[in-house]
Amino acid sequence: MARPVQYNIKNEGGKAIQVVDSPEGFGGEGFFTTKLSGVVGLARKNSIWPLPFATSCCGIEFMATMASHYDLARFGAERLGFSPRQCDLLMVMGTISKKMGPVLRQVYLQMAEPRWVLSVGACACSGGIFDTYSVLQGIDQVIPVDVYVPGCPPRPEAILDGFMKIQDLVGKESIRRRNGEKYQELLTSYGIQ
Repeated sequence: MARPVQYNIKNEGGKAIQVVDSPEGFGGEGFFTTKLSGVVGLARKNSIWPLPFATSCCGIEFMATMASHYDLARFGAERLGFSPRQCDLLMVMGTISKKMGPVLRQVYLQMAEPRWVLSVGACACSGGIFDTYSVLQGIDQVIPVDVYVPGCPPRPEAILDGFMKIQDLVGKESIRRRNGEKYQELLTSYGIQ
C-alpha cells in the first residue's frame, strides 16, 4: 500500500498552500496537473530552431558543435533553419561589420516572437581583435542579446553551454513576458517597435 505524500509548498507570501485531491473522475495513474506556462516552456526549450548567422571562424566551431561528436541535436536543435521566419534563436558568430549591422537587424526583425539571440565568439560579443572604424564592437549595438559565449573561437563545449543557458531562459520565461513593459522598453531602446 502506498503511503500518502506530504507536500510542504509555500506561496510567495510564505503561507502554506493546501494540496487537495483531484475531483472524482479526474484522478488516476498517468495524470497530473501543472501550469500551462510550465508545459509551454518545456515544449519550447526542447524544440529550439536555431538560425546560424556565421561570418568567420566561429562558424567552423559551430559546425563542429552540430557534428556527431558534440551533437547539438540531442538538446532539441535537430533542425537548423535558414529562414528567419521559421526560427526562434539567432546565433550570431563572427565579425559583424558596420555595413552588415542593418542586415543583421533586419534578420532579427523578421523572426517571430518569442525570439532569442546567442552571441558566439569575441568578435560578435565585443568586436574581438578588430578595434577599427568598420567593425561593430559587439552586436548588442544593433540588437538585444540574451546570452554571450566568449572565446576566439569558443570551443564547442562553450557553445553547448551557451545553448543550454538559452534553454534555461526559454523554459523559465513566462508566456506573456514578451508583452511586458520591461521587454517593450528594451526593444524601444534599440529603436524596435
